[in-house]
Amino acid sequence: MKPPIELLDFLKTEDRFVIATHINPDGDGIGSAIALSEALKQMGKRTLLLCRDAVPYICKYLPGSDRFFTYETVKTAAADISSYKNLILVDCNHPSRTGMDKVNDIPFDIRKSAVIDHHETDRDYGDIRWINREAPATAMMIYDLLKELGTRMSKDIADNIYAGILVDTGNFRHDNTSAEVLRIAADLVDAGAQPTQAYRSLFESWSNGRFLLFIKTLDTMEIKDGIAMVTITKKMFEETGTTADDTENFVEFPRIMKDINVSVFLREMDSDGYKVSLRSKGGFNVAKIAAEFGGGGHKNAAGCTVKGDLQTAKREILSRIKAS
Repeated sequence: MKPPIELLDFLKTEDRFVIATHINPDGDGIGSAIALSEALKQMGKRTLLLCRDAVPYICKYLPGSDRFFTYETVKTAAADISSYKNLILVDCNHPSRTGMDKVNDIPFDIRKSAVIDHHETDRDYGDIRWINREAPATAMMIYDLLKELGTRMSKDIADNIYAGILVDTGNFRHDNTSAEVLRIAADLVDAGAQPTQAYRSLFESWSNGRFLLFIKTLDTMEIKDGIAMVTITKKMFEETGTTADDTENFVEFPRIMKDINVSVFLREMDSDGYKVSLRSKGGFNVAKIAAEFGGGGHKNAAGCTVKGDLQTAKREILSRIKAS
C-alpha cells in the first residue's frame, strides 16, 4: 500500500499538524493517530491529537493516549494553538465524521488538509487523499506510511498500530485477516508490541456494570429472517451505571449465531434518535445501508444515526435491509 508522493511531501515539508479521528473513537482511530503523531515527532514535527469524544477506557493503556484533546479541553490549551494550520483526518474522511463541522469556536485556521482512511463510503474532502478500501485497518496504512517516511518502529508506535489492526480484524477473526496482516502483526511484536496486553485491554476489561448492561441488551434481542436486532436505552445506562463506551463490540455477538446474516445494534442518544451499528456476514453490504442515513463504513461493518423514536428507527433500518 504505497502512500501518495503528495502525502509524503506534505508530512516532510510542513509542521504543526492537527491529527483528528472520528467521533466515538475506536482502537483503529486512536492507535493510528497516536502512531502517526509519534513518527512525526521523530521527524522534529509538532502535532496535536484531537477527538470530539474522550479516549474510551479500553484504549487508555495505549502509550500516548493521554495526549488527546477533546473539543472542550483544546480551547484552554497552549497559547500557540492557532498556529496549527495543517489538518490530517485519520480513519475518517470528512469533518462531519469528526463532529468538527458543527463546532464554531475551535481555535484553528486550517490551511491544508489530508485524509488517511480505509472506509468504503467516502466524500470528496481533503487537499491530499489516501483512501484504500482494501486495507483491513487504517493502522495498516499508517504502518506502510511510516516505512516510506523511514521513521523508527518504536515500541510505542508498534503498540498503537497493533491495537488498530487487532480491533478492525476482530482479533484476527474477520475475513480481512490476510497473510500480510499476520506478517505485519509479527513485525510489530518483534518491535515490542504486546499481544496479551492488547487483547486483555481491548476485549477482556469489562466492568461488572458493563456485563450487566450486556445481559440487559441480550434480553432485547429480536430475530427475524436472519436479522438480529438489539437495543440499549438511556434508562439501561442509568440502571447499570455505564456509558456508551461500555457498548463496544456488543453488535458483534448476535452475529455469532450461524443463521444470523445481519446484526443490528441501536443505542438511544441524548438527542432525538438512535445510533445504529450494523454487522454482516459474507457478501451482504451494510455500508450501503448506512450511507442511506448519512453514515458509512465497510461492507461488513458500518454505522449511522436514525432520527425518531425506537419503533421508527427499527422499522426504517429493517425495511432497508430487506430491500437490499
